[in-house]
Amino acid sequence: MWRKLCVCIVCALVALPGAADALSAGALESGSPARYNCAAAMLVEPVSGQVIFAVNADEKRPVASVTKIMTILLACEAIENEAISLDDRVQVSANAAGMGGSQALLDAGETQTVGELLKSVIVGSANDSAVALAEYIAGSAPLFVDRMNRRAAELGMADTVFVNCTGLPAEGQHTTARDVAAMASELTKHEVYYDYSTVWLEDFVHESGRVTTLTNTNKLVRQYDGCDGIKTGSTNEAGYCMAASARRGGMRLVAVVLGAASGKERFSIAAKMMDYGFANYRLYPVAEKGARVRGAMPVEGGCADSVALLLDGDLTLLVKKGGEADISLEAELPESVTAPVGEGEVIGYVSVRKDGETVARLPIVAASAVPVRGLGDALRHVFDKWGFQ
Repeated sequence: MWRKLCVCIVCALVALPGAADALSAGALESGSPARYNCAAAMLVEPVSGQVIFAVNADEKRPVASVTKIMTILLACEAIENEAISLDDRVQVSANAAGMGGSQALLDAGETQTVGELLKSVIVGSANDSAVALAEYIAGSAPLFVDRMNRRAAELGMADTVFVNCTGLPAEGQHTTARDVAAMASELTKHEVYYDYSTVWLEDFVHESGRVTTLTNTNKLVRQYDGCDGIKTGSTNEAGYCMAASARRGGMRLVAVVLGAASGKERFSIAAKMMDYGFANYRLYPVAEKGARVRGAMPVEGGCADSVALLLDGDLTLLVKKGGEADISLEAELPESVTAPVGEGEVIGYVSVRKDGETVARLPIVAASAVPVRGLGDALRHVFDKWGFQ
């Protein structure tokens, strides 16, 4: 016999697991709040992966240097996994130095640190530095591209194919606004990225003493309150693209804009998208793993008459401001359990309901073990019940 009841749970700001799954789910809004002059767009909260709105989110497109988000992500992961170090010195190959497009103007044969190369990719979108990093991390640029595609698959980027690590035009290379949001959201987890992402002007000093001045390609890091990344890109085929990240009041948003008509319009669209998100949405902490569920569960045949219950899951929802009242918690628990009960054993569930629909289901577990009552325990139980000392 199961019973349904309201529960009291201590709430804290926590992350919802399964952000990739959330990104593949529907948007909170059925359409966009305004008409944006671009081929595709998406606004997401990256911790939960919840999509606020999307326009042509699954249309396959080239995205130019926005491709480098994956290059930067793999470099950051390699650094944090200690596969490479920011201080490692990398000799630049002729292949890397020969890249066209935006560059740090590396010389073939010169040596630079991983940190300097990564900074020039993040700040100046340097194609030559991107290839130098790729060759150092994976052994060759093609092997690095293999890693890019494997990581894309792990992130659920089902509509993405990488052909190079730079975003330079290449047949068969494409992605989508949804997939860009996925890799941009993953990049926001890496602190090393933010060591460089808001640098505006930087002198890149070559081994020969020559200097190349790098200027951040993401103008929003100076023009938009809270913006601290992520990547721009443009080619004739892709149009003007970007993924932008900003943080205000404890909430981060990622805006993806693909195929805008100009660089200025690209920045304007991303800013308007994030303005809308910050003005209309907030993170609502629903539940915290380890929070005590009010009341105790009766235990039949145990050395204790009851056991405390804990929530075994975290949940934070992105909600429209004022919509918190539409969220409720409903516990499903049996009338009692029979010993033995294991610590952490699932006893029941809490359903999280929004607008009358279940949006998540979190386990309720026993806070401690309750062994089966032995003869001595049974006698003590009788004595206690009848008041014998």
